[in-house]
Amino acid sequence: MKSLLNIFFSFFFITTVNGQIFEVGDKLPDIVASGINGNEIRLSSLNGEMVLVDFWAGWCAPCRRENPIIAKVYKEYKDESFENGEGFTVFSISLDTDKKMWESIVKKDSLIWPYHVSDLQGFKGSIAKEYGIKSIPLSYLIDGNGVVVAVNPRGDALESKLRRLKKKKYFFF
Repeated sequence: MKSLLNIFFSFFFITTVNGQIFEVGDKLPDIVASGINGNEIRLSSLNGEMVLVDFWAGWCAPCRRENPIIAKVYKEYKDESFENGEGFTVFSISLDTDKKMWESIVKKDSLIWPYHVSDLQGFKGSIAKEYGIKSIPLSYLIDGNGVVVAVNPRGDALESKLRRLKKKKYFFF
C-alpha cells in the first residue's frame, strides 16, 4: 500500500510541477480542434513530419518571447529531412479565450505556419485537460510517428535537437 501511495504522489507531483504528463518515448494523443479560419485541424494529419506541438497564449509573456525563436527555427528547418520525418512544422494550440486577440498575435508575431488551433476555453478546454496543461509555455517535439523526442525544447534547445535529428547526408565519390 505504501508503494502504491508513493507512486500516486510521485505522479501527481511530477505532473503538477512540470505541467506535463508525457515524456520522451510516449505517443501523443490526437488533437482535433478548430483553426483560425474555423476549419477542423487534426494533429494526426501531420504524421510523417517532425512537429513541435506548442501550447501557448497571446497573454503569456514567456510564450511571446519564444515566438520569434520558433518562427526562425520553422523557417530554417521546414524543408529538412529527418531520421524519422520529412519536413518540420509547428502545431500551435492557443489557450486564449479571445479569438480576435489570438488572430492578431499570430499575425503580429509572424507565426507563418498553417497549423493554429484553439477551443477558446483556455485551461478549462478539453485539449488542456486531456494534455494535463497546468502552465505555459509547454511544448513537445514529436517525430513522424507522433512519438515524443523532446519535452519543452525551448530556445537553442529546439534548434539543437532538430540539428541532431536531421538525416545525415553522405557523399560518395
